[in-house]
Amino acid sequence: MYRVSPFVRRFAQALLSGMALATLWVNLSPASYYDALEWRLLDLDLPRWLAPLPVSLTPMLIVSHLMMPLFVAFIAKELWEALVLSRGAMAGRQALAPVAGILGGAVGAVLIWIAISALIVTNYSGSFAQGWQVPVGGDVVLAYFVARAVFGAGHPALHVSLLLAIGLDILGLLLTGLTDPEATWRLAWLALPAVAVLSVWRLVARDPGPNAGEARRRRAMALWPYVLAGLVSWVGVVASGLPPELGLLPVLVVIPHADRSFGVFAEAEAFLHDPLNQLAHHLVKPLALVLFCFGLTRGGIDLGAFAPTTLVLIAALWIGKPLGLLLGLALAARLLGARLPAALTPRDVVLVAMIAGMGFTVPALSLESALPGGLMAEAARLGLAISLLAGPAALVLSRLIRR
Repeated sequence: MYRVSPFVRRFAQALLSGMALATLWVNLSPASYYDALEWRLLDLDLPRWLAPLPVSLTPMLIVSHLMMPLFVAFIAKELWEALVLSRGAMAGRQALAPVAGILGGAVGAVLIWIAISALIVTNYSGSFAQGWQVPVGGDVVLAYFVARAVFGAGHPALHVSLLLAIGLDILGLLLTGLTDPEATWRLAWLALPAVAVLSVWRLVARDPGPNAGEARRRRAMALWPYVLAGLVSWVGVVASGLPPELGLLPVLVVIPHADRSFGVFAEAEAFLHDPLNQLAHHLVKPLALVLFCFGLTRGGIDLGAFAPTTLVLIAALWIGKPLGLLLGLALAARLLGARLPAALTPRDVVLVAMIAGMGFTVPALSLESALPGGLMAEAARLGLAISLLAGPAALVLSRLIRR
């Protein structure tokens, strides 16, 4: 079984370091922390046809909208390769079980959020079921951090856990963007990503064929056309009203990639030189800084923010998502004959479901649009922090079972 590259562990360490520093800051000096996040570095006077609302560059906006799209594209690249490459973990019928687990986990989290929200109602709860998008996403890097400790470096359950976490993250971002009640839709702008994708495919990325000249092949391997297309795509997605974090995803489908998959975040990919993997190699070091900054700007946990929303979110992540994931896998096995890798035992699958109950990165991104600000958002952020205890619980359970 292939080994996962060690940079994923460094990502988790960077994220946790940023969260720890932010939590210390917000509890010792909350006013200075929030002032720093909302510090208006620059007011942009953009035309109304591009941005109908005023735009101010703040540290939080820079990290979430300008830096995090790189991370989302980085993890989406792994999901795309698993779907389309030879021997990909989700190629053909192999996709049935992971997709069923992803959909089941999402539905379970949403249903429990709605059910508990109906039972726990306070003045701070907002409208009925508001914020149901938050528990859909998870946390890829922290899930890897825990799953590696639970299963070991080469266990197939580690790779299944990563696939499920990536799928839930992408689905969570899509649902948050598509169901944002305050979004100002200008979908005609999506023609810009479409033009960027078609242009870069037609001029650069299309297979040059065996009779193509050396110059044509060299042009197909250049990276700058894909970077330029990604920038144009991001502008179109942002202008359309969709989450900026999704802005680079359309270009992924046309960037030339390897012929076969070596696994999710496989260490062997460091030796591949196709354009898609080259771009990923260039992002590895900057992304550690991106995740540290994300933890610093989105990971400040107010320890006094406990409220009913905290309980709702914990229930959705710890009960709804794992049970929905297990039910989705069971239904796919019974109705479609879909199976996870044969090396996984029922115990492994339960532990994978427990680890999926952790959520921070994508749910923290969803808070801004899915929930009203203030106490409710901070209570939800506290719930996200508490949900990370599912990781140590899975580790302890795995040790007890092994004994």
